[in-house]
Amino acid sequence: MRKAALLRYGRIPSKLRTPRFYSTEATEPTVKITTLPNKIRVATEATPGHFSSVGLYVDGGSRYEWPEVSGVSHFLDRMAFKSTRNRTDEEMSTAVHSLGGQIMCSSSRESIMYQSSHFHQATPLALSLIADTALNPSFYPEEIEAQRDAAFYEVREIQSKPDMILPEILHNVAYGGIGLGNPLLCPEDRVNLMDEATLRRSMKEWYRPERMVIAGAGMQHEELVELTDKLFSSLKSPVASPSTSSRTNSNSIPTHLLNTQTPSVAKSLTRAASYLFPNSATSPLIPKSPTSTYTGGHRFIHDPKAEFNHLYVAYEGVGIHDDDIYALATMQVLLGGGGSFSAGGPGKGMYSRLYTHILNHYPQIDHCASFHHIYTDSSLFGLFASFVPAASGLRNGNTPGQILPHLVHQLSLLLYTAIPSVELNRAKNQLKSSLMMALESRSVEVEDLGRQILVHGRKVPITEMTEKIDLVDSNAIRRVAAKIFGPDSGSKPTVVCMGHEDTGSFNEVFRKYGLAAGN
Repeated sequence: MRKAALLRYGRIPSKLRTPRFYSTEATEPTVKITTLPNKIRVATEATPGHFSSVGLYVDGGSRYEWPEVSGVSHFLDRMAFKSTRNRTDEEMSTAVHSLGGQIMCSSSRESIMYQSSHFHQATPLALSLIADTALNPSFYPEEIEAQRDAAFYEVREIQSKPDMILPEILHNVAYGGIGLGNPLLCPEDRVNLMDEATLRRSMKEWYRPERMVIAGAGMQHEELVELTDKLFSSLKSPVASPSTSSRTNSNSIPTHLLNTQTPSVAKSLTRAASYLFPNSATSPLIPKSPTSTYTGGHRFIHDPKAEFNHLYVAYEGVGIHDDDIYALATMQVLLGGGGSFSAGGPGKGMYSRLYTHILNHYPQIDHCASFHHIYTDSSLFGLFASFVPAASGLRNGNTPGQILPHLVHQLSLLLYTAIPSVELNRAKNQLKSSLMMALESRSVEVEDLGRQILVHGRKVPITEMTEKIDLVDSNAIRRVAAKIFGPDSGSKPTVVCMGHEDTGSFNEVFRKYGLAAGN
């Protein structure tokens, strides 16, 4: 298997070498990374295109919240690109619209992202707006009050949609309501408690240069370094050390990478390549994230007026830095699934197991799919189904207790039967193509670059990832399945049910099919 290229230093124009000092390396021919004296990292990827993209990626998010600031990530997201110490709200709005592109802020469990896609010449303005909103927000009371109203509406809107709120409930149950179990949205009882002091308290903790990465595509690396130095040099890092030389001519891992604090962040595997690649010998040391212990458990949300019953089953998977993440990702694609009505066609997953074994045989099941939520030190792997309830009186309605065995059986097949090579190769090809096609988007490309630098300290070539996926075989699938939900794994399931009825004695079902069960 081809090994990753050795880190090497790129050249920096003399006007940037003095009086300030930078450390720059290239992790692959098209990528350059520079660390400024205050420890903020700047990364660019040289790819052609009509648009440029630039983003700020912060090691923060709901996982890092403590009770006194619960919901603050959601509010920081909503307060982005409002008035600052340098721009009024009207001036900010005018500047945003003048970009002629898209600019946004998004918070997740393990990161906060500010990102813009725009015409090439607008890069200085875009990064200026991002820096201004991240470093100089005004947080006027009237602006916070307006976002309280918006937050109430957003929370209630999502709570009314089972497909959006149930993954949140699943995380809460799986991790005992702390760490990764913290809610992405601000709890309703916390909305009115959000104020300037709370927002600034969290920003002081998270918005430090060693927890930040600036990533860009469509501009010269030196240009983005100079802009970042101009806009972010006021940030001081407690771990920054005085620069003693402009460059180090060595093939060893740069010292600044060994001291870098890197966060944990991941979304769907098909979103970007960085969410799959595990840690390697050339990556920076990864500090321990806030403790987030998987507990498993069960919750039933009674909703007698629901159109469908909804059932989620999950186990704790491995974190993003574990090599077994590739086997789990392949298992998710192998199981696949989706809605009962689909346009179908090549590449749409119609040959996945949940389609061929469940959706094609049980018309009362409206939706059935696998999921895999990945984080640095943990993940949630499982299945869910939405189906016509028996209590509705409609033909072929089912209770959750009747559908649960079908889901558990699909997991047991991965554990106790060999995967046909044709089926396994199809799943691996679909996984690889999903990763590659996602990176065709300029905005995803930049987001991927920024997250990779945060997580791994370098840009991981897609070829390294596909080589890892190619190594997954039937034995690896069965071994990882045994590790995650085998009867001797010591694990226990998380079961969440919403609708007319509960699941009943679900642990007996898991034991019957030879899977790990709770007490």
